[in-house]
Amino acid sequence: MITSQQMRAARALLEIDQRQLADLAGLSLPTIQRMEASDGQVRGVVDTLVKVISAIERAGIELIGENAPSVGIGRGVRLKETLSGDSLKHVPSIMFDQASGANGSAA
Repeated sequence: MITSQQMRAARALLEIDQRQLADLAGLSLPTIQRMEASDGQVRGVVDTLVKVISAIERAGIELIGENAPSVGIGRGVRLKETLSGDSLKHVPSIMFDQASGANGSAA
């Protein structure tokens, strides 16, 4: 449904802290802290997960599932992964790496 990384990224985009997310979702601060401390997929009571997802979406964030297309418009961010499923520290960018070299230095 949602990962801890998505929760933290959503908060960063909204420029809110954990307490503010808890208030938006109608949950306690320790609940949000526990959810964000989990590794990967957040597990918990379905009603609690729905409250968090609904609050994030009401605030203007589109959560994109793995391998799912985005139906929204506007700018967005998506984590790239290798074919093996590992997240990459650096994925070559067509726009930026051509001009600056793969290591970020000027060519």
